[in-house]
Amino acid sequence: MHAVNKSVRSLRPTPLRVRARLHCALLALLALLGALSVARAETASVEAWPSQIQQLAQQAGAGMPAGTRVEVEVGALDPRLKLAPCARITPYLPTGTRLWGRAQVGLRCAEGARWSVYLPVTVKVFAKAWTANQPLALGTVVSAAHLQLDEVDIAAEPSPVILQAQAALGRPLARALRPGQVLREADLKARQWFAAGDTVRIVSVGTGFAISADGQALSNGIEGQPVKVRTEGGRVVIGRATGTRQVEVSL
Repeated sequence: MHAVNKSVRSLRPTPLRVRARLHCALLALLALLGALSVARAETASVEAWPSQIQQLAQQAGAGMPAGTRVEVEVGALDPRLKLAPCARITPYLPTGTRLWGRAQVGLRCAEGARWSVYLPVTVKVFAKAWTANQPLALGTVVSAAHLQLDEVDIAAEPSPVILQAQAALGRPLARALRPGQVLREADLKARQWFAAGDTVRIVSVGTGFAISADGQALSNGIEGQPVKVRTEGGRVVIGRATGTRQVEVSL
């Protein structure tokens, strides 16, 4: 458990790198699933799948960033299913399925019968992420003193975890957090960079150039959201709030 004191550190790997490497590792899991053999069995050996998959799944963490652990919990098929004998079973990912948190792997009989079933799996990805080091009430403006690094299951919920503390500092909480609870993007409200009526800096960005000038905000500047501003010449333009009293307008 590492507390944050005077400075804020960046945590690597980035979310994109974690997701990319996890995707590759879990595709390897599917290949391992494909190695399961129930060939020449008089009945489909569904009872053996969970333990075999669990053993093979330990290899799914290969190639992941240092310090990241992947665990796969394999569920059970509906016991009411009566499957015809199958010589070769092929695993596959159903359309739109992501191997993250609770998911399903399809199992299709490719030889000896015609059937397809879904096997529930839970993919847990343990990595260092920022958590609350004390009870934090709704609306608390997050500071470095509120955060610590803990190993958590970053795949437990759909919302991305905060891997870089800087992304959370200065933002109010959208819900209360208990000590040790991981900080996710959905837990944070967007920053308000300025209020309606404030003087703002308008940065007009084009290909290879940028022009800046002062203007007046006609609405609150919420991080990343469109905002109307009036230029010194009286023209009203729409831009995006990008920083303290700063609006970016794309040309």
